[in-house]
Amino acid sequence: MEHLRRTRRLLIDSDNLLGPRQVVGAVRDHIQVIQELRRDAKGIDRRDLMELQTQYGEFLSWIYQDLGNPKAASYWLDRAMQWSHTVGDTDLSTYVMARKAQLAGDTADLVDVVDLAEAAQRMARPRSRLAAVARTYEAYGHALRGDADESERAIDDVRNALDGAAVDPTPWGVWLSASYVEIHRAQGLEALGRHDQAADGFAVAIRMMPDGYHRDRGVYMARQAVALAGARAPEQAAMIGMNALMVAGDTGSGRITNELARLDKALIPWQRAPEVEEFRAAFDSALAHETEMEA
Repeated sequence: MEHLRRTRRLLIDSDNLLGPRQVVGAVRDHIQVIQELRRDAKGIDRRDLMELQTQYGEFLSWIYQDLGNPKAASYWLDRAMQWSHTVGDTDLSTYVMARKAQLAGDTADLVDVVDLAEAAQRMARPRSRLAAVARTYEAYGHALRGDADESERAIDDVRNALDGAAVDPTPWGVWLSASYVEIHRAQGLEALGRHDQAADGFAVAIRMMPDGYHRDRGVYMARQAVALAGARAPEQAAMIGMNALMVAGDTGSGRITNELARLDKALIPWQRAPEVEEFRAAFDSALAHETEMEA
């Protein structure tokens, strides 16, 4: 059991540094191993194995989300939700529900994103870190729906809750920080069409990020570049896009590639500018190389 726990932590570290393609097979294999171990396990061991299976299932959903496969990500979140109820761990179920809200936001699901986030908050302990995490995703959901006031109100609530969330002893959502909240505020501003403010917000939040989040920094740089293109700053957008493209090459993150595809399209009106031309050529080359690898 302890070996499986340590392995999950190592796989999480590997995903963060090297990207999802390096670990997706191993995570699937470990879920299969846990399922086989459960056949003969009894009592507390059987419950602990189911809890680990839930954690591996949620992690696998994240890997598919980062690979740019929301259908597979949703499937594994649904499995994790089912397994978490079998375990009876309310915090774990709440975390999975919050993750479902996050995925709905990433796929711009206007129907479910706020409802899922509110459901997670009802499940969460009052003033817990998980409640703040879910409120963060709710804020982005309101922005996607065009409700700027509700989005900003939710972000303010999370900012005010950060100190209390920092001392929450549970292991879920430990990455919630001021920079994470500001990233979601910037994403909301971009969804609302406030491109200048979004670009500035991304820049501030990226500077606030702690070391060690190489892949996520690439995602946010790509989103900053999209905001800059919307703000009609194509040269700066292309330069930041090039930096994000290097991270995409390092990690194989589909989230970065998807954002850069948006950037590539947004930069078409300035395609003859040298910086833009360089980015678009590099992006086309990277996509062609990726296609060759998959073939």
